[in-house]
Amino acid sequence: MENLQVNQLTKHHPVKRLALAGALAASLLVLPGIGNSPASAQKNERELNYGELIKKVQNDEVKRVELDETEQIAKVYLKNQKPDTPPLQVRLLNQNGELIARLRDKRVDFGESSSTGSRAAVGLLINLMWILPLAALMLLFLRRSSNASNQAMNFGKTRARFQMEAKTGIKFEDVAGIEEAKEELAEVVTFLKQPEKFTAVGARIPKGVLLVGAPGTGKTLLAKAIAGEAAVPFFSISGSEFVEMFVGVGASRVRDLFKKAKENAPCIIFIDEIDAVGRQRGAGIGGGNDEREQTLNQLLTEMDGFEGNNGIIIIAATNRPDVLDAALLRPGRFDRQVIVDAPDRKGRLEVLQVHARNKKLDPTVSLEVIARRTPGFTGADLANLLNEAAILTARRRKEAITTLEIDDAIDRLTIGLTLNPLLDSKKKRLIAYHEIGHALLTTLLEHSDPLNKVTIIPRSGGVGGFSQQIPNEQVIDSGLNTRARMRDGITMTLGGKAAEVEVFGEAEVTNGALSDLKMVTNIARKMVTVYGMTDVGLLALESQNQDVFLGRDWVTRNEYSEEVAVKIDRKVREIANHSYQEARRIIRENRDLVDRLVDLLVEQETIEGEQFRQIVSEYTKLPEKELAKSGV
Repeated sequence: MENLQVNQLTKHHPVKRLALAGALAASLLVLPGIGNSPASAQKNERELNYGELIKKVQNDEVKRVELDETEQIAKVYLKNQKPDTPPLQVRLLNQNGELIARLRDKRVDFGESSSTGSRAAVGLLINLMWILPLAALMLLFLRRSSNASNQAMNFGKTRARFQMEAKTGIKFEDVAGIEEAKEELAEVVTFLKQPEKFTAVGARIPKGVLLVGAPGTGKTLLAKAIAGEAAVPFFSISGSEFVEMFVGVGASRVRDLFKKAKENAPCIIFIDEIDAVGRQRGAGIGGGNDEREQTLNQLLTEMDGFEGNNGIIIIAATNRPDVLDAALLRPGRFDRQVIVDAPDRKGRLEVLQVHARNKKLDPTVSLEVIARRTPGFTGADLANLLNEAAILTARRRKEAITTLEIDDAIDRLTIGLTLNPLLDSKKKRLIAYHEIGHALLTTLLEHSDPLNKVTIIPRSGGVGGFSQQIPNEQVIDSGLNTRARMRDGITMTLGGKAAEVEVFGEAEVTNGALSDLKMVTNIARKMVTVYGMTDVGLLALESQNQDVFLGRDWVTRNEYSEEVAVKIDRKVREIANHSYQEARRIIRENRDLVDRLVDLLVEQETIEGEQFRQIVSEYTKLPEKELAKSGV
């Protein structure tokens, strides 16, 4: 108890307390720069010196004293202080015999206490706070160096995903609209499952199948269906995964891939986007990429080299078959090419039925009508169409997708996002006359596609309005177009500019026909130089540039003389001017009808095709116009 009484004596002396804090911090520091002990920062509101302590002991005001000889501090508890009041601290002297004698004379309870144990514990804790992070950092560096060495050893290993029986969740029944491609690939799967059915008649398993088609037609989906149908090991990899910055890595990965495939034969290897590694060798300015060519050479050797790889079928997909190396496309490597085209109307209906399984459609929605309205759409486009319609339905808080959401989704994908309608102004009427010019010629010309709708609601991308036709599916699917259709198409395209001139005059013509004029020039020039539809001659005077590594049309070549070039330019202008005069004549002869249609369009902002044709029929019978025989 004597230590407890003496420790009160030094609490209120700031100089001694500061010296004690320095001594305590020095004793706690094991590593340079470690902070001070928390005890050195404590301060009391009241202070007491050594002499005042002696006086208070003499006056019987001290209840208990705790002496800490290590810290040279005494904690003093007075008789009149409250129980929750902290003790006073007094800095002690080197020799405190007088104080101890006074405490004994006055029978004050005092004792000795030491903070050495707690100070050591605090020092140990501070040391651990520095040592543990350093140890963790060293372990992290060791682990990274180990991983780096492992990666260096595994650079040449294949990165193909391998599955004994791929479970993609997709079967052939989930792939619609590309029946011919499905049949050929189903034959490959059957060959793997029942090879005796083919070998009995002397057939051999094809070594490679190349899927060729535009983006979104379903090439990768077909590969997933093959993986889901085939009960054989399945390797899948992208062409870009063969390419690395280190020399020889791509070829090493090809070797490792085919080594693993031979160990698991019969099996299927699927290479997506093979054009990343299979481009033509030795092409380009300054030579080709040697590393990529080494990878391609190794791939060619593994597919059909000195050693065979029986039981391995390679399926590759690309939308750039024109850039592939000829050695890669020969029989024995890729024995067959499967063209995956955009689906026809029946195929689009089947695709829509597949993607509409999990959609809530209103009973009024007809998938047949949607299929008829979307010629040229791929499977990915149709899936996106129904998804956009579902998003619009949820945004409008409807319970099922209606025809309105389908129409808006089609416009959104083909033209752009709908913007706020224009105010009733001169600009609005000018756009209305322009679009009515297109729509009226679409309706009156004999060889033009029927009108779907005309609107002056602006769209993103600077589209102030548009006149939309229902494309002729036969023309799109077959790729065949007639001279009459082209001439009527040019006349219809110039209808907007013709309407502006007839109504507002030459001085008020705007630049809104910029895209129309580009389209007219393109069609007319092809009629002259490619299709041989004019009196310039039955010659293909221009051809597509096949220098695919020089940017295709980046380098242009004239394949005719300057005299022929003058004839071509003159004939192109003649076709455009004749069609323009024809468009102005039709607009001029039906001016009253144009004004009525413009007033209705400004009021409604959109006129559907059926309503438009009904109004036109009230003014005139739709004549069967023959293309003017002008020798153009």
